[in-house]
Amino acid sequence: EHHLMHLSTASEVRRVNNGVHMSSTLFYDLTVDVCVLLSFSLSGCNLTGQHCQSFLSSALQSSNCVLRELDLSNNDLQDSEVKLLSDGLKSPNCQLQILRLSGCMVTEEGCGYLSSALSLNPSHLRELDLSYNHPGQSGVQLLIHKLEDPNYKLQILNVDHGGEVRITAGLRKYACDLTLDPNTANNYIILTDENRRATYVKEPQPYPDHPERFVGGERVLCGESLTGRSYWEVEWSGWGQAAVAYKEIGRKGGSDCRFGYNDKSWSLICSNNRFTVRHNNNDTVIPAVRSSSNRAGVYLDVSAGSLSFYSVSDTHTLTHLHTFSTTFTEPLCAGFRVDYNSSVSLCDIKR
Repeated sequence: EHHLMHLSTASEVRRVNNGVHMSSTLFYDLTVDVCVLLSFSLSGCNLTGQHCQSFLSSALQSSNCVLRELDLSNNDLQDSEVKLLSDGLKSPNCQLQILRLSGCMVTEEGCGYLSSALSLNPSHLRELDLSYNHPGQSGVQLLIHKLEDPNYKLQILNVDHGGEVRITAGLRKYACDLTLDPNTANNYIILTDENRRATYVKEPQPYPDHPERFVGGERVLCGESLTGRSYWEVEWSGWGQAAVAYKEIGRKGGSDCRFGYNDKSWSLICSNNRFTVRHNNNDTVIPAVRSSSNRAGVYLDVSAGSLSFYSVSDTHTLTHLHTFSTTFTEPLCAGFRVDYNSSVSLCDIKR
């Protein structure tokens, strides 16, 4: 008999770019007695088809399944697929203790399915993560009743970071509002469009002295701290650099203040559909990307230690460029650099 304590297939699914077929094989393994899975993760695998959820539902209902922890976070499941999953949760054979559906486009309707499943099988599930969804007040209340009722095992319910934007497909569900901080702008940068556009100018501007202002190089930071999951898009003309940096990055010149040249910043350099990522003075040139759009997307998950850059097409299709994996140890913010005859703009993606 083969015992497997934990299985995460995110990298495999991304590698074959065919999550449904590969996952189906793995789901089948959940239902046979030769493979004992206690923990199973498909987080961020672009699961959108009901095929996968029907396999999972069947697996959870199997008498051979001893799955205790299931993570389906960061997939656009929506309520219809949560309903299929809930059919499995209802089964007396289901012994699942931890279910993570963070960022899965779940609304009040999906909360109703989960609540009904718990009513029929109240003895096992103790942790439910529905953060970054849109449960609404009524959906939250349905589950809080289960949390407060001693007849249920539920002890932890996470509904943080909810809102209507969370039912947007893809990374845009994590869209955040950013503005450029005038107090950080180098004297050769002008901010316009309500501090959402930075443009290089030939003549230095008479900005007042400020301890946060960049002295070396045409750089500027956003004023907002980045926490949790955040996504934003930037458009450039000429040459632009999008970065994520610790707030305490240097300001006075040299490599200490240059995005990507130190261990306090990670950057994407954009020019004529050519991309280079840089961190700690190490460059990675990205193979050519076919796109007529001068737009890039940035996705940051602070707790996961993940920072990803994307090329964004005119039809808003995202092409993955690079992902940095690290442990973030200080407060973060977005930053930009412009060059001669260039500008960078923050895009409004919440419309």
